[in-house]
Amino acid sequence: FIAYWLAAEFNASIGVLGVVFFAVGLLQTASFLAAPRLAERFGILRTMVFTHLPSNLLLAVIPLAPNLPAAIALLLARVALAQMDVPTRQAYVMALVDPDERTPAAAVTNTARYAVRPVGPALAGASQSIAFGLPFLLAGGIKSLYDVLLWRWFRTVPIPDDPASGHAWK
Repeated sequence: FIAYWLAAEFNASIGVLGVVFFAVGLLQTASFLAAPRLAERFGILRTMVFTHLPSNLLLAVIPLAPNLPAAIALLLARVALAQMDVPTRQAYVMALVDPDERTPAAAVTNTARYAVRPVGPALAGASQSIAFGLPFLLAGGIKSLYDVLLWRWFRTVPIPDDPASGHAWK
């Protein structure tokens, strides 16, 4: 939808989109790799939530961009933060379950993520007929709500071996 929106809204060429999504891939990779360093400093849950939340707010404001360069800048800023929640979420789940439960826990949490993933394109298709940029706002809002709820539910749960969280188990 993002590529479609950039092309339809700003007449972005296939060449520009190719370069943009090449940069997206590089920034996603950097985002994955930066997560462990941030988690060491700030804690797993804080890194997971407080990188993902601003990335989702950036997603929500992309349709407010006045031109293609601004929209691309918002998208790239979003992507630079967007994947830091993946390794930290996986580490968080692994830290909370017994070693013999790790594979099933990973299967369940990843299955839940992928089971709801098909809803996104359907929701984007339906909502863009109401307002062309509405899918960005909905996605950013729903994902931000997820981040806030995650923080609220788990901020007091002790995480083994996460001294930055302030809840390390001895």
